[in-house]
Amino acid sequence: PGLHRFLASKEQFHAYLRARGEPGGQADGRGKEEEDEDEVEEKEEEEVGSCQNEPPAKRVRSEDLGQDGERREDAGAVEKEPAERKRARGQNKSRPCMKPNHYEQRRLCPSVTQGCAEKCYFGSQCRFLHDVGEYMAMKPADLGRSCVLFETFGKCIYGVTCRFAQAHLGDGYQNIVNTDLAKQWEGKSLVRNNLSKDLQHQLRKRKFIFKKADEYLRGLAKPHGNGGKGGKAAGRSTEEQEVSNCTTSQEGLGDSPGCPVLPEQGEDPKPDTLQSPGPTGGEEASSVKTVGPVTDEDIIKLRSCEKKKLEIQGKLYLAPLTTCGNLPFRRICKRFGADVTCGEMAVCTNLLQGQSSEWALLKRHHTEDIFGVQLEGAFPDTMTKCAELLNQTIEVDFVDINVGCPIDLVYKKGGGCALMTRSNKFEQIVRGMNSVLDIPLTVKIRTGVQEKINVAHKIIPKIREWGASMVTLHGRSREQRYTRGADWDYIAECAKIASPMPLFGNGDILSYEDANRAMQMGVSGIMIARQVPVGALIKPWLFTEIKEQRHWDISSSERFDILKDFTNYGLEHWGSDTQGVEKTRKFLLEWLSFLCRYIPVGLLEHLPQKINERPPYYMGRDYLETLMASQNVDDWIKISELLLGPVPTSFTFLPKHKANSYR
Repeated sequence: PGLHRFLASKEQFHAYLRARGEPGGQADGRGKEEEDEDEVEEKEEEEVGSCQNEPPAKRVRSEDLGQDGERREDAGAVEKEPAERKRARGQNKSRPCMKPNHYEQRRLCPSVTQGCAEKCYFGSQCRFLHDVGEYMAMKPADLGRSCVLFETFGKCIYGVTCRFAQAHLGDGYQNIVNTDLAKQWEGKSLVRNNLSKDLQHQLRKRKFIFKKADEYLRGLAKPHGNGGKGGKAAGRSTEEQEVSNCTTSQEGLGDSPGCPVLPEQGEDPKPDTLQSPGPTGGEEASSVKTVGPVTDEDIIKLRSCEKKKLEIQGKLYLAPLTTCGNLPFRRICKRFGADVTCGEMAVCTNLLQGQSSEWALLKRHHTEDIFGVQLEGAFPDTMTKCAELLNQTIEVDFVDINVGCPIDLVYKKGGGCALMTRSNKFEQIVRGMNSVLDIPLTVKIRTGVQEKINVAHKIIPKIREWGASMVTLHGRSREQRYTRGADWDYIAECAKIASPMPLFGNGDILSYEDANRAMQMGVSGIMIARQVPVGALIKPWLFTEIKEQRHWDISSSERFDILKDFTNYGLEHWGSDTQGVEKTRKFLLEWLSFLCRYIPVGLLEHLPQKINERPPYYMGRDYLETLMASQNVDDWIKISELLLGPVPTSFTFLPKHKANSYR
């Protein structure tokens, strides 16, 4: 797809990068010996699963490409193809994991950083350092002279542990505070939906009361011996009987967008519920004292027509992206014009157990004005309880059920795509979650499980009947994963069947022309990006292109500025200490494994770039553009070092996804 004058061989490409962008430099003279050595090393490290070199699925043999940029159909290539494809499937499950103690042997106690060392919970048994002087003697060198937290908020909460501490440390390692700037942010909640310690304790001790969910599940358990039919009947009867289910004023507060202090209000009654676990105690704890006539809001069920509507027709919807769809990345997409954002897929059982890592996926930045969360689960009890839990404790605009996840780990447990074949459980989940939520419920599905057997058109009318507010359809089956093109003709058929329920289409959107064609199919809107054949991860400025109806020939310096913003957002979100810096680096490298697939508009022979086109090796218009096109892990690490300083000793990285669809 690239212009001939920019095409290069693999050797020329890497020689240019080794010479740091100086043509005819020392790298050109290194010759074949070192190149042969590199190839031997690549083969050896590929066998032992090394993480330093380019993953097998990302290697392009430019000699297999003809002058027109298309793959030659010679016998050798055909023979090699099956072996390469086998290696490229799925995830790099055995990739190494860098833990905090790998890059920081002795850490300073958080109590010292927060200025209350005498209140250390562990006392003399604390395994962290309490001597600031000793810590500073061992601390790695600072990474820069300016701290994004100090410059933005007037105070860096990480103090001496900050890797940019020279910007805000005074005499005696005192943390300097810009009082004027700090006052501007005082009392403001930038990130919502945090997991409080009280709530985590209740979940771990199983003392959280699921009043509505338990009532719905009791209704499912009443009929015996009727199999799936009994379950369906129970689902309908419980909805009718749920008039007694109270829509408490606490939950009402949580659903209103103007209530940023929801967790504090929601936590007050919890100690009472711990003392009196019966339903009466729960009602007393959640009741509100009124002056004058008694309201009836606690005994009248919210009707479906009275629920908050999800008005997002025609808007650009950023899909939930596992691993890469984190809060800093969503902020980048929001800045470029994404209207609707959704958190990464969260497993309902992990949320019910109070796992901090899973609750982190629900966090919402204050700039995300229309925000939802996506849940994955296989059974009505856990999914309904999780929906009620989120309804009471976090602030979101909708909840999405993941019925499109194709990975084996989820599918074999009955979740994701497997729900499309388990219609009774699927119905019970949708009806149950809809009965306990005061916000819209949406569902994301695929065309089916098997490649040539589409079933979405049969399921969509049922989903509408069960009470969902919207469906998103990915135009591929589970067997296709992310290979081949999305079937937009089938999506158009399903959009007609779904009416009047909105249906969003998903798949193969990489330019404003793709978006225009998709909207002409009759869908209510488009969802952009997933993991492998991806739009937003390759070019997050796609939202701007769609809204301004143009191709943006973005320069390498502009793209580098986007990466700078991502690292700044990452340091804000994950922290500016060593642990936060390395977590930011990890997610930056995951994103770079997709960004390298972007081909600049100015180098294309024809527009637009196709989402499944595999770019050959090419030389960019400058060194940075060429470096960003590299599919070698070492070059991604080099980019991260330009932004976050040198990597720790023995640092390793291998991307999560082998991306077999990028063949």
